[in-house]
Amino acid sequence: MYEQLDQSIQQLMWDVRKRTLKRMQSAYDVAMKTSYKDLVTTVDKENERFIDDHLRKLDPNAKIVSEEGLGDKVTDLKGPVFIVDPIDGTMNFVMQHRNFAIMIAFFVDGQPVYGYIMDVIEGTLYHGGPGKGVYCNDQRLHAPADNDLHDSLVVLNSGITLNGGHNFREIGLQARGVRMYGSAGIEMIAVITGRVGGYLSYLHPWDLAAGMAMAKELGLSVKAIDEKELDVLSSNLVLVATQQVSRDISELIN
Repeated sequence: MYEQLDQSIQQLMWDVRKRTLKRMQSAYDVAMKTSYKDLVTTVDKENERFIDDHLRKLDPNAKIVSEEGLGDKVTDLKGPVFIVDPIDGTMNFVMQHRNFAIMIAFFVDGQPVYGYIMDVIEGTLYHGGPGKGVYCNDQRLHAPADNDLHDSLVVLNSGITLNGGHNFREIGLQARGVRMYGSAGIEMIAVITGRVGGYLSYLHPWDLAAGMAMAKELGLSVKAIDEKELDVLSSNLVLVATQQVSRDISELIN
């Protein structure tokens, strides 16, 4: 039903990647949002405007949730909804010029249909959704091995880990190792490809939605830790992990 939309969004992701790489070669403005650790650039805003404009042409009836506020005021996920992160990992974009992503998700009546995560520097597009498979460019991915926490690397939110909250220190000690990339998109890629067994962090809608669509298709666990139910439109402490790592971490947190 949505095959043509899927192809169009894949092409849009490649177009935005090309624009982003070109913009990195020239000057752009950097500003602070909530703190010196929370940055936004003119490239974020340009990408969001470009993406939102194209998505409105693809489906004029769909609502758009986008990080920098150029989308719609969305209070529920009824009907078709796009969720957009024009640059995920802006700090990495500014400071490292790598380890950042572009993400789009498509939901219908609250259910994920497609997710797209573009690793801009690597030139890899991860895409797919429930019942449709998950792909890295054109190569289909298999479900990650269901290893336990002791046999897995994990990605943990740096702020919570440093502050000692939610027993993150013990989770890190029980895991084989801890990684922190600073981009929800890059961290989601690590989980869906099996490079890490779990990812635990506070996630906004645009951080979560694309990866959630693919994680569910691969049989991974996606759940809120600080709420009874996962609300995609809210910010939650979210765990995305293999089923066994999810059980192991849940025991340590609770």
